[in-house]
Amino acid sequence: MRLNSFYPVIGTERIAESTAFYTQHFGFEITFQADWYVSLNRPGDRSYELALLDPSHETVPAAYRRPVAGLLLNFEVDDVDAEYDRLVTTAGLKPELDIRSEDFGQRHFIVADPNGVLIDVITNIEPVGEYAEQYVSG
Repeated sequence: MRLNSFYPVIGTERIAESTAFYTQHFGFEITFQADWYVSLNRPGDRSYELALLDPSHETVPAAYRRPVAGLLLNFEVDDVDAEYDRLVTTAGLKPELDIRSEDFGQRHFIVADPNGVLIDVITNIEPVGEYAEQYVSG
């Protein structure tokens, strides 16, 4: 299978609030907007996409028409400390997990979007101890 695109679609009853969150804090731009669906794109060296969908829309199979739960999005960045300062210190987002370095090779913090989707902002660091041996080479 050859993929042309791959992106998460968040089922949310808070489309306007979520659109504002991702455009204001994470640099996404609207590429399509309806009252039930918004397509977001973050232009740059590579294109990153994210969509927001009203879970009650008829295109969602009836048995699955409910808002998102249990989703964690990883945003890998060059300087997690600068992003912590920008998002938490300056913009006032609440850290659900405060910034810290992990032995498994990440320095990160977690915030939540208006739907409770967790956003883990990460800079990869050198893993320590047993974790260094668990990485597959290449």
